[in-house]
Amino acid sequence: MRNKPHPKSLAIIPAYNECEMIGTVISKIRTAAEDLEILVIDDGSTDKTAQCAKAVGAKVVRLSSNMGYGVALQTGFKYAYERGYDVLVQLDGDGQHDPAYIPDMLKVVVSGEADLVLGSRFLNKTAPDGSPMVQYKTGQARKLGILLFAFLTSKLIGFKVTDPTSGYQAFNKRVIAFFTRDFFPCDFPDADVLIMLHRAGFKIKEFPMLMSARENGKSMHSGIKPVYYVFKMFLSMLMTLLRKKPTLMD
Repeated sequence: MRNKPHPKSLAIIPAYNECEMIGTVISKIRTAAEDLEILVIDDGSTDKTAQCAKAVGAKVVRLSSNMGYGVALQTGFKYAYERGYDVLVQLDGDGQHDPAYIPDMLKVVVSGEADLVLGSRFLNKTAPDGSPMVQYKTGQARKLGILLFAFLTSKLIGFKVTDPTSGYQAFNKRVIAFFTRDFFPCDFPDADVLIMLHRAGFKIKEFPMLMSARENGKSMHSGIKPVYYVFKMFLSMLMTLLRKKPTLMD
């Protein structure tokens, strides 16, 4: 499986002002999975993100303005759905997500072990080679937020989830189709989406991995956004539970 992903597989990278890192991320994806097609969704960047991605051979869809993380992601899902991709992996354009895990994540999905694989910074204390896992460093407030939503998500879906805010995921074509529907969040799709997937009958599995701290650019959780995020996520999780149970799409 390594270096030979499913022939109809796509990597999508939502990106906003990531010109400095996007070329490196794309090159690392090609090293890990040379046959994987790559799509960058440029979310109205004011720098040269689109040009930097095209320069290293990635396909680019450019949004006319900054529409938000969820809209950028769903643009990629719709692109994949309309073109009949069987497997999709999503990762960020800032270099935090190591593309070396892509073949193993796709293997879990292609085997049918899970419909969605969620990369986790906190699942194991040791790396795959047995060495101590380097702890992911984050601010105290954000760490508490991750722990809170991990606890709530785990209680609501009935099994432990350690990293519900991870943007590093791989999933099959049924999940791709599910994510093209109108209820997909337009801003911060995280714990609420995992609850939606579980209620619809999809199988979710976490995958232990190392993630790097952000080196460049500005996090989407900077400024006052964390306050909005917490409020919005509580509301979205509540609405997800109150909404009629979604059905699988064949």
